[in-house]
Amino acid sequence: MALAQTRPLSGKVTDTKGAGLPGVTVVVPGTTIGAGTDADGNFQLQVPATATSITVSFVGYAKQTVNITGKTTVNVTLQDDAQALGDVVVVGYGTVKKTDLTGAVSALNPKDFNKGTFTSPDQLIQGRASGVQVTQNSGQPGGATTIRIRGNSAVTGTGQPLYVVDGVPLDGRSATPGSSTAFGDSPGSNPLNFLNPADIESIDILKDASATAIYGSRAAYGVVIITTKRGKIGEARLEFGVSGGFSKILRRIDILNADQFRQALSYYGAPATNDKGQNNDPLGAILQTAPLQNYNLAASGGNENARYRLSLGYLNQKGIIRTSGIEKYTGAFAGNYKFLENKRLGLDLNLKVTQVVEQLAPVTNNGDFRGSIIGQALQWNPTDSLYSANGQPVSRLGSTTINPVATLNYYHDRARTTTAQVSLSPYYKFTDWLEYRALFAGTYSTGIRRTSIDQRLNIADYQQLGYAAINTAELLTQQMTHTLNFNKKLGSNFNVNALLGYEYQKFNNSTSSLSGRGPVNTTTGAPIGFGTYGLDYTNYLQFSNPSGRNISSTIDPVTELQSFFGRVILNYKERYLLTATLRADGSTKFGDNNKYGYFPSVSAAWDISQEEFFKVQAINQFKLRAGFGVTGNQEFPAGAARSQYAFLNNNGGISQITNANPNLKWQSDEQFDVGADFALFNNKVTLTADYFYKKTTNLLYPNIPGFPAAPGGSSVIWSNLNGEIVNKGVELIANASIFDTPGFGFTIGGNATFVRNSVGGLPDALIIQTGGLSGQGLSGVLVETIQNGQPLNGYQLPVYNGLNPTTGLYNDFGARQYAGNPNPTTLVGFNTTIRGGKLSLTANFTGAFGNMLYNNTFNSVLNVSQIRSGKNIALAEFQSGVKESLSNAVTPSTRYLESGNYVKLSNLTLSYAFGDIAVFKGLNLFAISQNLFLLTSYRGFDPEVNTNKANGVVPSAGIDYTGYPPARTFTFGLNVSL
Repeated sequence: MALAQTRPLSGKVTDTKGAGLPGVTVVVPGTTIGAGTDADGNFQLQVPATATSITVSFVGYAKQTVNITGKTTVNVTLQDDAQALGDVVVVGYGTVKKTDLTGAVSALNPKDFNKGTFTSPDQLIQGRASGVQVTQNSGQPGGATTIRIRGNSAVTGTGQPLYVVDGVPLDGRSATPGSSTAFGDSPGSNPLNFLNPADIESIDILKDASATAIYGSRAAYGVVIITTKRGKIGEARLEFGVSGGFSKILRRIDILNADQFRQALSYYGAPATNDKGQNNDPLGAILQTAPLQNYNLAASGGNENARYRLSLGYLNQKGIIRTSGIEKYTGAFAGNYKFLENKRLGLDLNLKVTQVVEQLAPVTNNGDFRGSIIGQALQWNPTDSLYSANGQPVSRLGSTTINPVATLNYYHDRARTTTAQVSLSPYYKFTDWLEYRALFAGTYSTGIRRTSIDQRLNIADYQQLGYAAINTAELLTQQMTHTLNFNKKLGSNFNVNALLGYEYQKFNNSTSSLSGRGPVNTTTGAPIGFGTYGLDYTNYLQFSNPSGRNISSTIDPVTELQSFFGRVILNYKERYLLTATLRADGSTKFGDNNKYGYFPSVSAAWDISQEEFFKVQAINQFKLRAGFGVTGNQEFPAGAARSQYAFLNNNGGISQITNANPNLKWQSDEQFDVGADFALFNNKVTLTADYFYKKTTNLLYPNIPGFPAAPGGSSVIWSNLNGEIVNKGVELIANASIFDTPGFGFTIGGNATFVRNSVGGLPDALIIQTGGLSGQGLSGVLVETIQNGQPLNGYQLPVYNGLNPTTGLYNDFGARQYAGNPNPTTLVGFNTTIRGGKLSLTANFTGAFGNMLYNNTFNSVLNVSQIRSGKNIALAEFQSGVKESLSNAVTPSTRYLESGNYVKLSNLTLSYAFGDIAVFKGLNLFAISQNLFLLTSYRGFDPEVNTNKANGVVPSAGIDYTGYPPARTFTFGLNVSL
């Protein structure tokens, strides 16, 4: 038998700068013979002796066919083409060519991501996409993030987008259990912590209804699609990244030092005995220069029929508050396989396993006058001792002033969250243009949290007793999806891309809690306490006082979602585009009379630059888009449409907690979008502009007046409230490659969003209140409202009219009135890269304007009256020029409303690409600084703040209260492959 004749072919694939491109696919047309380029862009393969060409393709670059007749070596330069046929965008249940997009989508890949040490992938896109506001709620490593897409429209719930990871929609909640103590409720953890940012291939943000309607009743707040990396064709490749660094507090709040405190005592006539003779820095005593280390290892490779990628990650990041931090272990496997002789049968496999261990600081959302550790540090008398003579932290039993160092030593809070996500996606290609695909997926997450407070801490509830709590949580999401994709060119000018699908999802959530305080003498009632046996109190909760022991467990009614959906994209002559989508969602959350919701959308685009009459040489693309669609929101408690009952704690009783509402349905969002895309000067300059108008109706809200109370006294009922929230605005994006040569490169890019928010159509006289303040004298105070004619969560406050210069007393306050908008009206992002040879410098700036922040910290923690009882105050109040009376009450007012405008250099990266050294490929060294500087007039730690000050289920916005301070981080590391 004669063997087929072959010949060797080798070569290198580079970009226009001359840099080798790894992972490029090189294939002999009409055969299964192919290879992938290595880390330097090199490839080798055996081609048939009769082969005359190869095709070279890579995402983001124009596909090329290269003549190899009579050649054994070829070098290929791929052109970076934003409109290349190979440049695709991930949308719901598939991908589309960028040229076929008719909706508003921001597509980001690793070259667009922010650089640095991140615990979750949402931080990769801050400031990088128009219309998207990303806010770090807490400086705690692993803390939650708030994402708002095209404004805020959440009357209840979180207002967060739907996250979809490798085709699997997430529950949206974190299994890290919450904790509530005498200090208050703890901030939440990030539900995306189970993902390793180093494993992310792309993040696509669907913004308008024409893009999001495919996700129906969960897409009202936008959709963020996260795609993880897969193996690429070629020889086995080992990638390794290591980095280390440190974090320090970004900036401090200006308070009195010891000398200034002594002057203030005399100035205000406060008791001289408040001078304790010391000179301490309480905030500095609880802060640290926090080390971090991060390691990532990935092995990948394969051929046309079997590709794989296995990755491992380890992150250990200490918090800037001593004893806090996060330790994260991640593992992921992605496999892509083809079977049968014709290779039409395939299987995609994804597995992710993560364990996150958090050591949580004693910081709360709503601590009372005793504060949490930040409030305690700001208030502590700088002339007072932090440590006693025996070296132990000062803790004066009976005193309501708490030493932050004592809290640091005597408060212990640890959480361990384990998550596993697995998905199997078999598919069969009937033809090159017809494919059936299934997806079977499950995400399981469980968390356990142990909190203990030592009996030596002088907090009245626990002193001489101690406190211990064990909280657990479980989340389980199951999914089955079937889709049929049709993508075929009908004739020479007409292409149809159609999708039909069915999906079923099931959501389970349960929690449990056990807590107690130390024992007491059963005869005298005197405290015995947990003692000091060298064990954490949570290890012997059975020793707690039986009468003070609390046991609780909850399980949500199982939520099921059954969906039918379809989409068709019509492309005529590559210039006339039409997309239509329809989804029908049947949800057990809805009332009996509204089992299904229907969510349509339609959008169209016209690529004028493809027309024969358009002969402007400098314009490579000029595309107009317009779309309209309806999406929904079912973010309300499971079982809310039905009568629900709860078992009462410790007394055996049962109580009804909600009334049924058979008419309850999804919240509805209608959105209109019109936009234009431009590419100029051989695609060196790209511009995008969008106008959007989004109207939210059928507002989900509990406790509507007029409904009868349930038996047993319950008055809670969820209903659809008449009214509307309108967000409208303009988005602009511009990117330019000014210079792009092998020796020098200079690019700039920016985005800006201008958005206005308003409330209207609510029932007469209905004002929904939220935005609770905390601290002594402020209990029960709400400063934000949702009412007609104002922005969502608009501040309602008495008007501060200054101080009487003679008496120092308040001038009469003006009437309570609308005082400001907590929602930014302008968001900006700017980035630039300068490259000289192998050295490059990248800077990313972010900013927000037009919003006001309420400084609850200055209102309740650092007001002048605190000095009377020996607590510290804000330096600005001492230097105000008016001697304020210490008898002034702690009054909420516009005095503490401040501008939230800021510009931040969020990321600065310096890197040097050494290239290949011996066996090491693509060696790259880098230094990264995050939050390098901040420009703002705001007096708090950071204007990028969102403390959870919700009133029940109604969220707040823009209130700052003694949160975990943000950090400035410096990271140094290298990436290399073998």
